Amino acid sequence: MATADYYETLDPRFSRLFNSSAHVDKLFTGCRWAEGTVYFPAGRYLLWSDIPNNRMLRYDETNGQVSVFREPCGNTNGHTVDRQGRLVSCEHSGRRVSRTEHDGSITAIAERWQGKRLNSPNDVVVKSDGSIWFTDPTYGIDSDYEGDKAESEIGRSQVYRVDPARGEVEAVITDMIQPNGLAFSVDETRLYVSDTGRSDNPVHMRVFDVDGAKVSNGRPFANCTVGVFDGFRLDTEGRIWTSAGDGIHCYDPDGTLIGKVKVPEETANCVFGGIKRNCLYIAGTTSLYMVRLMVNGAKTF
Repeated sequence: MATADYYETLDPRFSRLFNSSAHVDKLFTGCRWAEGTVYFPAGRYLLWSDIPNNRMLRYDETNGQVSVFREPCGNTNGHTVDRQGRLVSCEHSGRRVSRTEHDGSITAIAERWQGKRLNSPNDVVVKSDGSIWFTDPTYGIDSDYEGDKAESEIGRSQVYRVDPARGEVEAVITDMIQPNGLAFSVDETRLYVSDTGRSDNPVHMRVFDVDGAKVSNGRPFANCTVGVFDGFRLDTEGRIWTSAGDGIHCYDPDGTLIGKVKVPEETANCVFGGIKRNCLYIAGTTSLYMVRLMVNGAKTF
């Protein structure tokens, strides 16, 4: 297959980010809705969610084998790794953010805000100070497909921060429709959040200034040109690699869409992995894909 089958260059800056001979490889198929990719460098394996099937899958980078990591799993969606190397997960049917300890036990991190149950936590990141930030749209309670159908007790979808010392859950962004994927800039001075609400607002990504535990100055960063932005990750130079309807879109820090990695399915999330963090793992609708890039991923915590 030709380079054009895998990459689309929209700006000359994208040309040096990929090797034309590096194909997009399908590693596994058989999911209903693949999501929430997370990479564990010490074990050289990847975990991801298959939300409607209520299971988490594990890809072993050393031998290419895929196995079931946890089933049932609370219809998990997004995941990350904290600074102690523990798995932090968003559970749709559990309506909580949980942490898998080193001994395999599971600890609830966030379940309620102001006494009300969360909607269905979607994606999560850990800041360098140990605080946990997550989005809470309603997708897991809208129907029984990705969780358990229920009414929202909070009445809106917000972005939250869990204080690392007190464990308190604070709403830090309250004016989004359906906040979804999120990630910090490399220096943690900005927070990017995608909004997949399909009301009168465009399907876009916003960026906020971050000062410790506070966010301010929310403003549009980019509008999605195909489908919606869902989960995304940054490389070490601050470019955003985000899921979209036709693959992974790459944005320069100045907000310019500079190129695409083409995937034959709608994508939902991605994460950098591999020994050098230059392998981009991609969760497509039914499948897991991987492409080796000429860039390195920033650490997700």
